[in-house]
Amino acid sequence: MRRHGLVAKTVAASAVTAALAFAAPIEALACTQVYVGSQLTASGDTIYGREEDYASRHVKVFGVQDETDGRTYISGESNFNRTVGHTYRYTYVRDTEADWGMDFPPYSEAGINENGVTCSATLTTDANDKVMAVDPATDNGIGEYNLADVVLGEATSARDGVEKLGKVMDEYGTAEHNQIWIGDNNEVWNFQQLSGHQWIAIKVADNVASVNPNIGYLRYKVNLDDQGTCLHSEGIEDVAKKADSYATFDDGSFDVATSYGDTNPGVHQMTRYAQGRAYLGAALGDSDFTVDGSGRVDSLSMDARQLFFTPGRSDYSLYDVQRLLAARGEGTQFDANKNTKLYAIGNNRGVESHLFQTRKGMSADIATIQWEALSRTEFSIYVPSYSALLTEVPTDVYSTYDGIDQSHTGKSERNDDVKAAMDTTTNGDNMDYVMMDLNTLAYNNRDKVGSGVAAYLKALQTEVNSQQEVVDAYMQSLPSDQRTDAANKAFDAVSHGVYEKAKALRTEVREYLKGDQSKEFAASDLSSDGTLKDPLQYAAKVVPPTITGQPASASYVQKDAATALSVDATDPAGTSLSYQWMKSTDGGKTWKKVATSDTYTPATTDEGEAQYKVVVTNEGGLTAESQVATISVSKPVVPAPAGSMYRLYNPNSGEHFYTASAYEAGSLVKAGWRYEGIGWMAPKTSKTPVYRLYNPNAGDHHYTTSAGEKDSLVKAGWNYEGIGWYSDDAQTVPVYREYNPNAKSGAHNFTTNKDEDTMLANAGWNQEGIAWYGVKAQN
Repeated sequence: MRRHGLVAKTVAASAVTAALAFAAPIEALACTQVYVGSQLTASGDTIYGREEDYASRHVKVFGVQDETDGRTYISGESNFNRTVGHTYRYTYVRDTEADWGMDFPPYSEAGINENGVTCSATLTTDANDKVMAVDPATDNGIGEYNLADVVLGEATSARDGVEKLGKVMDEYGTAEHNQIWIGDNNEVWNFQQLSGHQWIAIKVADNVASVNPNIGYLRYKVNLDDQGTCLHSEGIEDVAKKADSYATFDDGSFDVATSYGDTNPGVHQMTRYAQGRAYLGAALGDSDFTVDGSGRVDSLSMDARQLFFTPGRSDYSLYDVQRLLAARGEGTQFDANKNTKLYAIGNNRGVESHLFQTRKGMSADIATIQWEALSRTEFSIYVPSYSALLTEVPTDVYSTYDGIDQSHTGKSERNDDVKAAMDTTTNGDNMDYVMMDLNTLAYNNRDKVGSGVAAYLKALQTEVNSQQEVVDAYMQSLPSDQRTDAANKAFDAVSHGVYEKAKALRTEVREYLKGDQSKEFAASDLSSDGTLKDPLQYAAKVVPPTITGQPASASYVQKDAATALSVDATDPAGTSLSYQWMKSTDGGKTWKKVATSDTYTPATTDEGEAQYKVVVTNEGGLTAESQVATISVSKPVVPAPAGSMYRLYNPNSGEHFYTASAYEAGSLVKAGWRYEGIGWMAPKTSKTPVYRLYNPNAGDHHYTTSAGEKDSLVKAGWNYEGIGWYSDDAQTVPVYREYNPNAKSGAHNFTTNKDEDTMLANAGWNQEGIAWYGVKAQN
């Protein structure tokens, strides 16, 4: 958050810039930093972030900084100049190139790098005059222009980010005072630039909350010797003692905030602190503060000055924390809607808000979701992204920092210009401008437009939050190598969905303000129950339907009634499903559409085999394809003359079966076997019986004229099933036997067709000669 505005546009990197920074009016500060620990949220997530205030119509851009093989940091605030090797990819929220007039990209407001490290920049704070006299800001010190870029570009973990930034502070010093959050999937740290070279980082507990509106003297207790929870510069106590500002708690432990902070952070800051405490159910008591003639807090007691405190609840939702950064003191004595002299957390100078929602212990790539609200928070939408994975940003929604047209801001970004927000002749078609215009129009027409816009945005945010839970479950289920594509797809879908909804809302507000205003504004897409008439369907464009029950294969005899094929499918996003049944008659090489109902009954008219599958589609256009079901249709077993050998095939085991019984053949066809007609004609009797055996382990049959082979197989565990038929002693028609050495079941085949015998041999079967003989069929 800028204390001094974009000074670098006119005063390029110099000591003068730093001097101006510390000399700027204290009331110019208006950012708010928040934290709600995992033990205080209904979901068990840690949620933290910051809202930046600067100018009502100041442009921000969201994007991705690619990894580099090396990088030199320079600053628009000081002479900071530092070169490093490889840097990581990360997301950012930046000012535009035109704001600073430099080729080097302006600082990153907030982001997550590819290692899952977060950085929330920056909360400008203060230092007292005594400390600054002893340890002043440095000409080449690091400031907000580079803080997030250094952490996100170089850190492999939150602790690593703290340690790296601390080393930079030790070497270069600081150009200004800031607090930032640095986190990962396991912990969150509050890093503070205390004075010219002094810094401290505190590992934040899970059972506390924090609201800090640019106040450096909010107190906290730390053990400086416990490096597991506190890291700091070497001279942190010595500088305070040298400055004669050293302070302690009643137990004698070092009070860092009182030793370094300014005792008068300003009425706007203290008022916003009171608003935040009240919002989180930890309102200040009457003895904790005093107010001036305008109702603004002008002093805080020592006990009230707490950086970390216990809130009034332990079940805060994500939406609760999102609205914390839009709080205006509603329902308290600090209600900025009723007292225009009060400055609010959710004020009309906001330029962006971000929150990090972290699920501890989860894989770093998806553990933290970045929620980004461009422009002011009061009338804006937080858009979620898996920023550790994100590599693509839709440029038709988000403009680039070096390519955005700033003409739509109006004559001055500091003027909350309704005329500019109504202007359709300038290019205001990006996420930042749409949210900026909604805020300008709703804030400045609060009595007519504010409630209607707020109601619609609440419905939209509620839907985004709810659908994000569906997307998140899907992301967690994906293999890690599929998550980047899904993260890009999810961000594209939610960004376009929110953008189109917000843009349509802006159009309606503009039309309302140009027309009849006898009734308060109400969005046409908002139902009476407070939900969207036209659902966003963000999740439906990311998460495909799920098939839980597959269509089943079956076998039928020609003209039998078939059972309908069906599929059990659900849509995690809750949309309606449509169905497209497909049929293939060439083994799945080509498919044709056959039906669009949720079930399909295949025809059994023609003998043969066909494959069927169904494609299930949700309202977002995503599909799931079922497994293939094979429907086999056999010709009926018609009783043949005595001696006819019926041949059947089991498509599941690959076994061919032979029987002299028309009844047995028909029963097997009903059980799913495929009838292949008459294999040969056997004599009614002869001196050479063919023995039939069954292997109960492998599930197949064997046939032999050899009594010795029969007996050996019985000893091996086969079941003897008697004489199946007889061989022709006159040896009229040979029946050839083949063996498949690769098959576990159905290893033998028997045929009178010499061409089939040769074909199987060419396919790798072993020819085992003549098994027995049949007789010629009688005409």
